[in-house]
Amino acid sequence: MRIDRFLHCIRLARSRTLAQAIIADGHVRISGKRVAKPTAEVRPGDVVALPLNQRVVVLRVLDLPSRRGPASETRCCYEEVGVDEPPARS
Repeated sequence: MRIDRFLHCIRLARSRTLAQAIIADGHVRISGKRVAKPTAEVRPGDVVALPLNQRVVVLRVLDLPSRRGPASETRCCYEEVGVDEPPARS
């Protein structure tokens, strides 16, 4: 499945266009490799890291969603491996 469609289907991006913009910024990685195009393939077992709301979200792909369904349905397609919070400012 394409990375832009995956991000849209699991509800991390409101639209595929927004997902493509996140990817175009050059900060999305699949299994440690930088993603240059929204056509990059995501497979079960891959680890996806991306910036989201001024933090870095790291997900492990468990299954590929068949559609953009409700949030409760999409949560079974990935697990959060970690979230890196930005350092607190003083």
